Amino acid sequence: MAQAAAGNKVRFHYTGTLEDGSVFDSSEGRDPLEFELGSGSIIPGLDRAITGMSEGEQKTVTIPSTEAYGEYQEQARQDVPRDQIPDNIPLDEGTMLQMQTPDGRQIPVKVVAVNDTAVTLDANHPLAGKDLTFSVEVVSVS
Repeated sequence: MAQAAAGNKVRFHYTGTLEDGSVFDSSEGRDPLEFELGSGSIIPGLDRAITGMSEGEQKTVTIPSTEAYGEYQEQARQDVPRDQIPDNIPLDEGTMLQMQTPDGRQIPVKVVAVNDTAVTLDANHPLAGKDLTFSVEVVSVS
C-alpha cells in the first residue's frame, strides 16, 4: 500500500476542532478533500501530518498555530476613519468585507468595532493564533 509522499494526490476525510472541542470544519457529509501533497494548498502542519500515511489510515494530530494560520498579528488590525467608508457598505460587527491593497490584491477583513468616528477592520485569518486538532482518515493516495 502506497504511503503519501510529495507530489501524490491524496483524498482524505477530516474533522477540525479547536481547544474547547468545538468543530470549525469537517468533510462529514461531503466528498473527501483532495489535494497534492507538498503543493502548499493546505496548511503546512496538516500537509506534514499526512505525509507517510497510507490509504485507510486514521490519526488525530494537533497543529500549532505557527504551522496553521499563523500567530494573531495586532498590526493586521486597522482603524479606518468612518467618513472614508461609503454609506452603502454594511458595518455591523462580524461583517466580512474585501479591501484592496495598493498593488491590487484583494484581502478579506472583518469589521470588529464601529463608532461614530472610526471602523476597526481585522485582516487576520479567523483561525490565526489558534492551535487546531484534526482527525483525519486517508481515503486514497495516487
